Amino acid sequence: MNHPEPKPAHPTASPSTHPRRQGLMAIAAVVVLAGAGWAAYEWTVARHYESTDNAYVQGNLIQITPQINGTVTALLADDTDFVKAGQPLVKLDPTDARVALDQAEANLAQTVRQVRTLYANNSALEAQVRLRETEVSKAQIEIDRATDDLNRRQALTGNGAVSREELAHSQTQLAQARSALASAQAGVAAAREQLSSNQAMTEGASLEAHPSVLAAAAKLREAFLASRRAALPAPVDGYVAKRTVQLGQRVSAGAPLMSVVPLNQLWVDANFKEGQLRHIRLGQPVKLTADLWGEKVEYSGKVAGLGVGTGAAFALLPAQNATGNWIKVVQRVPVRVLLNPEELAAHPLRIGLSMEATVDVRQQDGPSLAEAPRDGAAVQTQVYTVSDDEASALVNRVISAHAGRPVRLAAARTGVASTH
Repeated sequence: MNHPEPKPAHPTASPSTHPRRQGLMAIAAVVVLAGAGWAAYEWTVARHYESTDNAYVQGNLIQITPQINGTVTALLADDTDFVKAGQPLVKLDPTDARVALDQAEANLAQTVRQVRTLYANNSALEAQVRLRETEVSKAQIEIDRATDDLNRRQALTGNGAVSREELAHSQTQLAQARSALASAQAGVAAAREQLSSNQAMTEGASLEAHPSVLAAAAKLREAFLASRRAALPAPVDGYVAKRTVQLGQRVSAGAPLMSVVPLNQLWVDANFKEGQLRHIRLGQPVKLTADLWGEKVEYSGKVAGLGVGTGAAFALLPAQNATGNWIKVVQRVPVRVLLNPEELAAHPLRIGLSMEATVDVRQQDGPSLAEAPRDGAAVQTQVYTVSDDEASALVNRVISAHAGRPVRLAAARTGVASTH
């Protein structure tokens, strides 16, 4: 009888089991090594940097707005044009402003002549006072004479040498002399009051510093500036954008006509998450790349400031987190990064372009917020000061022409005047 062969107690593994296990162990080793490498990189390198791709180029959008009402007669620049500071961009019809300038100039000339009359009246009124005082002296002399005549006649009345009629006549003459003295004294008082009143209008100020002259000069300066404002200059060097004004359009003061963008004054607003701000300080170096130029062009910047609030806090419609259901959303705070002007000139950027920013946070000695006010102006222009100087020159010329002598206003804005 045949018996079946007994099966082994422990079956042997298939030949394919060992390679599979080795493969899994290799994968596990690679994962462990990759994790260890990532942890080492994170500890030694990555933790010293904060990066974000939520960054955009920002700059000054300088709006060109008229300071007076007018009709557009010429457009001297269009979108994408490069303009220099002081270059006219838009011209308005200057007719109304020119008429107002002529009226203000005539008003100043008339005011100067009227004030000259006030100063001249001082001498005339002083002479009038002296004349009235002379009349008082004459009246006093007449009283003394009439008094002597009356005393002589009264002494002769007892012996009949002087008649009663002659005595009464002497008394009448004395009364008339006294009346004339009172009238002369009243004339002196009136003349002195007139002199005092006129001196009050002129005392303590020269002709060119007289309040009436200064008021008329201010009106002339205002009219002159309005005439010059018929041409709208570019405040800075830059490129024209967002032109909305059209030829022949009636524009009002303050209406935006176009914008000038100085592309050499750009910066980047990098919006970092709340947790990324923990180690960001002012002055830290920043590396940036732009989608426009790619990773081959790298910009070097530095942290210039951190926003004082999140974007949601300053939004047009801020979030109302105290109502309804609430879901936490990680907030972002804008960090301003200044760019290197030389790199910016070599590879120009545009406002609104996307950027990637990486901040080196190893330098921790800087503050997180500015601790002192700015030393000077952030942005300024001098293109409007020339018109004010020309206005002062016109005022001086009109005053000198009608004052009868050369004068000069030492400080047109403060009204302080000096003569030469």
